[in-house]
Amino acid sequence: MANERLYIVAYDISEPKRWRRVFKVMKGYGHWLQLSLFQCRLTARRRAEMTARLEGLIKLAEDHILIMDLGPADQVDPLVESLGKTYQVPSRQATIV
Repeated sequence: MANERLYIVAYDISEPKRWRRVFKVMKGYGHWLQLSLFQCRLTARRRAEMTARLEGLIKLAEDHILIMDLGPADQVDPLVESLGKTYQVPSRQATIV
């Protein structure tokens, strides 16, 4: 899709109930990589929507979310080194939210 950018979203949520809510929201926006880490291909509109939803779930004084912009999704091929379990590169597929 045109104008998509690739993001890595990592979060540290201090309360398990809020963590589960954030996890469920993130599953609608990207591929789960590890416990609190997602890879997302998003348009500017979807990124803004995701950010707004996350801000509504977290406690700003207690929780922390990092959204790292890796650049245009079609031009970025992240080099990933995996130690331990096998890592499978997320394939592009439609996600219905």
